[in-house]
Amino acid sequence: MKRVNALTIRQSLGRVLDQLEKTGEPVIVEKDRKARAVLITLADFERRFVEVGALERRRQIAREIEALRDRTAKHATSAVDSIRELRGPLP
Repeated sequence: MKRVNALTIRQSLGRVLDQLEKTGEPVIVEKDRKARAVLITLADFERRFVEVGALERRRQIAREIEALRDRTAKHATSAVDSIRELRGPLP
């Protein structure tokens, strides 16, 4: 992994970004000889964070649907019984 100090980032961000895009290798940004941040490509960011978040949201929705299905299954009536109930008593 390439390491770049903050001054280099300030002075030549374009060059660092071009290199990042070319190699795809993350860049560790250092300040006072301590790692402070990491630059990654947009594709890496989407794959690691955006897609993972969307996948978790889909799983949460699926769990909510299953919970609703389980709740309604306990009180399930047939379609015919539901229609009869809606119609009320016959004259």
